[in-house]
Parts: sequence; structure tokens; C-alpha cells
Amino acid sequence: MAFVTNLPLFTIVLSLFSGVLCFLLKGRAARRYTIVYECLLLVMNGLVLAYTIRNGTFTYVMGEFPAPWGNEIRAGILEALMAFVFLLIMVCAVVSGKRYVKVDVDESKINLYYALINLMTAALMALIWTNDIFTGYVFLEILTLTSCGILIVREIGRTTLAAVRYMILNLLGSGLFLLGVVLFYDITGNLLMMSMQEQIAQLAGAPGTMTLELTLCLGILTMGLGIKSGLFPFHYWMPDTYGWATPTSAAILSSLVSKAYIFLLFKIYYRVIGIRIFESLPLGNVLFVLGMLGMVFGSISAIRANNINHMVAFSSAAQIGYIYMGIGLGGLAGYTAAMFQIIAHALTKSLLFLTTPRLAEVSGDSLKFRDLQGSGIRNQSAGYCFLFGALSMIGIPVFAGFSSKLLFALAAVDSGSGKKLVLVMLALAISSLLNAMYFVRTAIRIFTEPQEKGRYKAPGRKQARGLKADYLVPMALLIAANLFLGLFSWVLVDLIQKGLAMFG
Repeated sequence: MAFVTNLPLFTIVLSLFSGVLCFLLKGRAARRYTIVYECLLLVMNGLVLAYTIRNGTFTYVMGEFPAPWGNEIRAGILEALMAFVFLLIMVCAVVSGKRYVKVDVDESKINLYYALINLMTAALMALIWTNDIFTGYVFLEILTLTSCGILIVREIGRTTLAAVRYMILNLLGSGLFLLGVVLFYDITGNLLMMSMQEQIAQLAGAPGTMTLELTLCLGILTMGLGIKSGLFPFHYWMPDTYGWATPTSAAILSSLVSKAYIFLLFKIYYRVIGIRIFESLPLGNVLFVLGMLGMVFGSISAIRANNINHMVAFSSAAQIGYIYMGIGLGGLAGYTAAMFQIIAHALTKSLLFLTTPRLAEVSGDSLKFRDLQGSGIRNQSAGYCFLFGALSMIGIPVFAGFSSKLLFALAAVDSGSGKKLVLVMLALAISSLLNAMYFVRTAIRIFTEPQEKGRYKAPGRKQARGLKADYLVPMALLIAANLFLGLFSWVLVDLIQKGLAMFG
């Protein structure tokens, strides 16, 4: 096999090694190593993406034992695309947020922070590449623990409380996921996803056979990952988790961690159950309803927030509702819209969470709306970056958010169900209106001169030079990617649909 087929395994193993290595380095060296290493991983995943586009799916068997006993990695266009986007966002988050890590994290623990980032990268890559459901569970737990670590490392009372709440809910989700894995193993006698699908296809060969058992097992597993990813009504941990974390942590947790859980769940629907059997179960309708409720109630909670980070966090609950609604819609168009939304939301949400601390920095380090008035004038680069992110979230044309909402509308038309078409159109209209209410209100506030002029100062020259080095370049990459998805969405849609064709 070509050497490039080894790279998915390398991204996991080398990230685990890098996590250990950062424990031994000093803070500055650990930061520099992490940035260089994450860039290297980005290149590696880019090579895998190019290889899969040209040659299709490949399977990498680890050890001497083939399926169904061994462990293996399965890589196709969709996995490679997700890995590449995840690493791009990871690099931008680490580079843009490094100055806040210096402030928020004790100097003696900075190397620990970057060690956790590398271990988290290993878990993210494993969840994307693995074809073994129990390996998915193992790295799911690693992802949970590292997520709590990068949250609590700030060491203020609110992050401690948020980390404890996050840990409790995520352990509940992990327990339900493990219970689902055990039940599926009991039914199939396998842990490799494709082998499990073969057994389930045989057991469910006759119409109506094992429908109750499969629905129960899959429902338990879905609930576990739904809790971990913030599906309505399990989303109320988001404001404190994202709102009080250091900016790098907030961007990674909101953009990558929750999406990795959803992507793993999607793999299970396609590879363990089989997408045709999944569509015959009632679970899709449940996800469809919960997704729409999340779109509306997440936005209502965002309107009521008095803190910009809490507003953006509740907005995440609404945007995750879009993903689950797309999965519930079903069909190629619905799944394409859901995958597109994962990428579009990840790019936009990281842009917003990396921007809000820059606005607070020129507002007395306050995230309260009343103090942020005029912050976009005092720090214009941050103000315009927030504006671009807000326009994408609302769904203004030329931005990724517009393409995403258009794809959901087309998926509703393609579903062939008049009821679903009406419900989706109403949900999109209401959600977009609510998005506009709180994002436009915030944009107006940050670009309006405060009544008390001179209360807060714009960044000085030294600080402005720092902005160019550690902020503008990552933000330019995220904005460019967002605009690309808005203007050339057909490129990503084509890749997603090719990936879905070889995903099962």
C-alpha cells in the first residue's frame, strides 16, 4: 500500500506521543512544539484527503488479526475532509489564543495545557478514523477527560463549577454510550463496525424483525452522544462550559469536540446499523423534532443572555439542532446538509469565540453587553471579525451559514413529505429571525459609540502589532474558509456526497 495510507494511524499515535512529550517541556517550548506539530498534522491530513479523492476508501489493519477480530482504521473522503477541517481550526485556535493562555493559565501549568491539547487531538483523530466501536468508546473517554482538563486549567471558581457539571453530564453520556455498545456486541458478537452491520443486516432481513431491539439499543447510544454534543434538551451545560473557558478552549470545545461526537454517531448510523435500516426506525423522527426544538429554544436562550460568550454558547445549541434536524430528515440531501453544517458551524463558531475576548479586552475585560458598547470601534479588527461571524450565523448570502440553510431547505423539499417541508421551512424562518435579533443587536452595540466617551481605550501600538501576529492571520484563514463555503458551496457538497457514497 502507498505510504500515505499510514498517515491516519500516525496522526493518532504521534499525537499521543506529543502529549507525553509536552509534559517534559517548559511552557514556551510546549506551545511552539504544539503549533508546529499541529501544522504538520494539517499537512498529513491534507495528503490523505488528496489520496482518498483520487483513489477512494482504504482500510488500514492494525496487528496480525483481520476482521472481525482485529482493529482497523477506515479512511474515505468524508473522514479525511473532517480531519483536515478539524486540524485547520485547531491550528487557528492554538495560535490565536496563545496570548490568553499566558494570562489565564498558571505559568507552571502551561506545558500541561498543551499536553492536553495534543492528547485531545489524538482522541479527535481516533474518533474520525476508527472502524472499531469500542476503540471509539476508549477515545471518547479520553476526549471527555481532556475537555474537562482544558476547561478547569483556568482555575477560577466558575470554570471549576462548569467542569464538574460538564464531567457529570459527559460521564452520564459515556455510560449510556457504553451500554449501547455492550447491547450491540451482545446482538452481533462483533466490535468492528462493518462486521456489526453485516450481522444486523442478517438479523433484520425480514421486515419488522428486531425493530424494537435495534431501536432500544440505538436509542440508548444516541441519547449518550446527544447529551455529550448538546442536543436539546441537554444543552444547558454549554454557557458556563464555553463562556468561562480560556478562548482557545472555548473555540475547541464548541467547534470540534461536540462535532466529533456527532460524527461518531453518524458513523454508527451508517456503518453499524446501516443507513437503510436506520431510516426504517422511528429514531430519525425523534431527532428531527428535537433538532427543530433546539433551533428555536437555543436561540430564545441566546436572546435572554446578558453576556456575549453566553449568547454565542446558546447559539451553538441552536446550530447543533440544525445538524440533528438534517439527520432526522434523512436521504442524501439531508445527510449532506448535516455534514455541511458541521463544517460551517465549526469554522464560524471558532471565529466568534476567538474574537469575543478581543472585544472584552478593550472593555475593561468585561463580557457584559453594557460594557461592550463601542468595542468594535476601539478594536476594529475584532469588531469586523465578529461581524463576519454574525452575518454567517444569521445566514446572509455569500457566507457559509446561508449555504447551510439553503441546503436544509432543499433537503426538506427532497424529503417528499409535505409535513416535514412545512415544519423545516417554519423552523428555518423562526430560527433565522431569532438569530438576526441577537446578532444584529450585538453588532449594533459594539459599533455604537458609548455615551461615556474615553471610559475604555483602544489597544496601544505594541498590542496592535501583537494582533497582527497572533490574531489576524488565523482569523483571515477562518473568514476565507467561511466565504469559500458560501460562494463555492458546490465544491464541498460534491466532496461530501462522494464521501457518503463510500461511507457505508
